[in-house]
Amino acid sequence: MAISDYPRTPSPAIVRPTIPESPPAGRPRATCEKSGVAIAGDTIAGIGDFAAASATTTIDATGHAVSPGFINMLSWATESLIVDGRSLSDVRQGVTLEVFGEGSSMGPLNPEMKRDMAERQGDLRFEVPWTSLGEYLDHLAARGVATNVASYIGATTVRVHEIGYEDRPPTPAELGRMQDLVRDAMREGALGVGSSLIYAPAFYAGTDELIALASAAGEFGGGYISHMRSEGNRLLEAVDELITIAREAGVRAEIYHLKAAGSDNWDKLDRVIERVEAARAEGLEITADMYTYTAGSTGLDAAMPPWIHEGGHDAMIERLREPATRERIAAEMRTPTDEWENLLLAAGSPDRALLVGFRQDSLKYLTGRTLAEVAAARGTGIEETAMDLVVQDDSRVGTVYFMMSEDNVRRQIALPWVSFGSDAGSLAPEEPFILSSTHPRAYGNFSRLLGRYVRDEQVIPLEEAIRKLTSLPAANLRLEGRGRIAPGYFADVVVFDPQTISDHATFEEPHRLATGVRDVFVNGKQVLSEGEPTGATPGQVVRGPGWEGAAR
Repeated sequence: MAISDYPRTPSPAIVRPTIPESPPAGRPRATCEKSGVAIAGDTIAGIGDFAAASATTTIDATGHAVSPGFINMLSWATESLIVDGRSLSDVRQGVTLEVFGEGSSMGPLNPEMKRDMAERQGDLRFEVPWTSLGEYLDHLAARGVATNVASYIGATTVRVHEIGYEDRPPTPAELGRMQDLVRDAMREGALGVGSSLIYAPAFYAGTDELIALASAAGEFGGGYISHMRSEGNRLLEAVDELITIAREAGVRAEIYHLKAAGSDNWDKLDRVIERVEAARAEGLEITADMYTYTAGSTGLDAAMPPWIHEGGHDAMIERLREPATRERIAAEMRTPTDEWENLLLAAGSPDRALLVGFRQDSLKYLTGRTLAEVAAARGTGIEETAMDLVVQDDSRVGTVYFMMSEDNVRRQIALPWVSFGSDAGSLAPEEPFILSSTHPRAYGNFSRLLGRYVRDEQVIPLEEAIRKLTSLPAANLRLEGRGRIAPGYFADVVVFDPQTISDHATFEEPHRLATGVRDVFVNGKQVLSEGEPTGATPGQVVRGPGWEGAAR
């Protein structure tokens, strides 16, 4: 196949051949040795035999797959793209759209939130000239980014905007203002409302509050997406809550990074699937996304009870310094409970908690060690060591928790309503990113799917994987003109070798780029050529269904 950039009549760019989306049941996979994709400006101008057409750029993709650009349903490239717009670790895997907003979004910000964002920075340093979510997205595009960007508005963000970090329900007036912030963001192009309910202060939000926010988004065609209140001991109840929110608010809903965390909960996946599929049979639009690893990553403070966060970060640090309060925290950290999500207990052992992100240079030498190793070296207890590290680093301390079953990962990949998200930033194996470690999903999530699970283990066919990376999430997000190779669609196109695409990042060496993706186009501009970034930054803001801006 060839991809060419050609004049409107007939072609500025052309690529051959195309791997189609999943064919109808019983139909063989199509092969299109003579077909090509013609690109004109930012748009796919045609699909067909362009052998006789002249073009300014022609890419011979013989022996490669040509696919729509991949959609990262859960990206934390919110800060990394400000620092480095190449989005290298994702572009090298074929990602052309980064979707933000897991609970926290980059707007709307009040003056105190802007000040905190500036003061709490670590290795990545940047100014905060924006206030609203739409202004942030426009700021990224104006600075120049290789990938397209989109975002949900964070339920946590609007709660902090109006209530701060107090553990209480909003007053009717506060809830009304929170709904208005959601409406404003939807008019700016937000995709819907995102929540992250295991973390304070999101943990303090009741179901009624979330229904109210989701309903406001639903007025504009937006959806609800959630890191649910539990992925472990109360996983089934958390799924029930998400379905209730979707039903009561009249919106579609998605589960962030579907998983059953903790070996005692691995067998709950069957019942999760039953609940979701029963809701879908009822007519509710319930979907999920996932990453392709058995370990998650968040803060070391996720092993501590949510009440320590009330009042914000500084209040948490003070509590962690008080001897009597530390005794209470340590006791709760050791005690199994269904009242909150203790990721250290879900991992099963401090040997399965890997420290990957420190803010203070004086502690970076601990990067790559387990919590058990640090506790042994210091001669302190596990809980005391965890509290000490959070205080000393004055941060959450990035931690990888090994919690999930490989069998469940394979089962989830095969579910037809599951798409994929890295739950990570988009980085590069250079400073400032290598000053801290990370989860290998930042460099390998999508290539791991196509290499290990599609080619090597044949968990799903290639066509189905492409559908789940492209048209499925585009449809779930209600995106027009994205997720397919079709005339009139935006020219987000990936050329990769199905026989060689591979992830190389490991937990020991996470800053390793994937291989096998050769060429990537974003809005018709080539951002990756022969596996190397071109320096082009054609990324645009992709707006949700409520956007009140000009038509494209």
